[in-house]
Amino acid sequence: MNRDRLWQRAQEHVAARRLDAAEASLRSLLDIESDHVHARMLLASVCLTRGSRRDGCKEAIAASQSLPGDPKVIATVAASLFRIGETVAARACLRHPAVASCADGETLAQLAYVHKQLGDHAAALASMDRAHACGLATAEFHNFRGTQLQITGRLAEAADAFRAAIRSRSTFGPAWYALMRMRQDATADDLAAIEVALREAPTEGADRVALAFARYVVLERLGRDAEAWQALEYANTLAAARNGGESPMEARLADALDSLAEPGFDRPDGGREADGPQPIFIVGMPRSGTTLLEHLLGNHPQVATPGELADFAQQMMWCADVHGSGLLDPHLPARLRELDHALLAERYLLQTQWRAAGRPFFVDKMPTNFMFAGLIHRALPRAPILHLVRDPLDVCFSNYRVLFGDAGYAYPYAFTSLAGYYARYCHLLARWRRAMPGVILDVDYAELVTDTESVMRRVLAHCRLPYDAACLDASANQSPVATLSNVQVRAGIYRHAIGAWRRYAAQLEPLRVQLGERGVAV
Repeated sequence: MNRDRLWQRAQEHVAARRLDAAEASLRSLLDIESDHVHARMLLASVCLTRGSRRDGCKEAIAASQSLPGDPKVIATVAASLFRIGETVAARACLRHPAVASCADGETLAQLAYVHKQLGDHAAALASMDRAHACGLATAEFHNFRGTQLQITGRLAEAADAFRAAIRSRSTFGPAWYALMRMRQDATADDLAAIEVALREAPTEGADRVALAFARYVVLERLGRDAEAWQALEYANTLAAARNGGESPMEARLADALDSLAEPGFDRPDGGREADGPQPIFIVGMPRSGTTLLEHLLGNHPQVATPGELADFAQQMMWCADVHGSGLLDPHLPARLRELDHALLAERYLLQTQWRAAGRPFFVDKMPTNFMFAGLIHRALPRAPILHLVRDPLDVCFSNYRVLFGDAGYAYPYAFTSLAGYYARYCHLLARWRRAMPGVILDVDYAELVTDTESVMRRVLAHCRLPYDAACLDASANQSPVATLSNVQVRAGIYRHAIGAWRRYAAQLEPLRVQLGERGVAV
């Protein structure tokens, strides 16, 4: 069978979900033409769909080694590699000579996205500027550019970009939400414009959800607390309907991890001493202060702060050879006990050490890695683990009052799922602490902002780093910040977030009760 017929048959088999037949056709085609990038990428997709992360990664890497001179193909392959945790191969794609000559706005925006995901924010902005020069000016593009400018601390330009997105489409909710969160001087005119946009926005979709959260932000800024709370409840109702809440798989994963957290689990698999830069893990609930601690640590001359990294979970899934939606592969819980921790460490360091940019340490700040604290220590026994602890009602309210967007969190938008998630988090951390005494350093958020020097001395000692007074000034760190806290953390250390829940104490009483019923001390 000739090349064209094999390619057609492979696509037909994939469309009909005949994956075995699709794989056979693709492998026959690749025997004829080994550098057929589209066939190689389709084969990678077939492997991943069948649940084999390792085979999928192998085929995607092979595709990256036979790239044509088409920037669109290069961008697609690079984005795919990043999504499956192959950051080294994704970076290599972006160095292809054809990227420098790209003159298509949409492709340049896609390349900018990959640069952003890899933490190269300067290159991302440069690609965006080229895309804009090519005529790309959609609401989505302006919002993307505004987000990137905000990440790099260029806040005035970011606000202008968000306004450009709104001018392009008045009902574009994400730009309204980002702009209102940036501004402390929101006005009644802003509120009126958002309410008009809410009336005109489609009843389904992301715009309405973001507009609803933007309306809450403005009402709170204006001091209209009763209306603000009603707006927040409405926004969360929309978000909960869109996100669907937690799935049963999340509970299964938590149960599997809980079963691992037994005394003795912290015994490392041999005395591995890996060369090169080493990670410092920061974990905790989202919105617990992890960004602030990362920013303070980033002032130390020996520490790089590349931002939130998904690499540990990605490489854990590679070692388990599973591929699902995020961490929700049905086979993952059963395979956790059989992981090769030495291989996990090797894979993790291979995909992350480049992020240290010449420094001996780098921060891996991913709040949800608290779930894998024991696996982290088993694989990387030299790696410090810092755990941010914040008042239960403060951290739960801080989760409830923001829209996480594409961060992948489904639990915050209803009291029941929020209380359940928080209780499971507390339970699992307590189990890991008992299984690994002294491995995890708890860092109290309130102490961090009120007695910064004492806390940072303990943190640096736990990380086996010399004390440096530079670690006391968050505003001195001008590194990019790609989280919801990127505006606040640049303002330095402040204390007004302590006890913020009390502003809505009456409205949060049902949450307090639900937390108490789940054994949380509040």
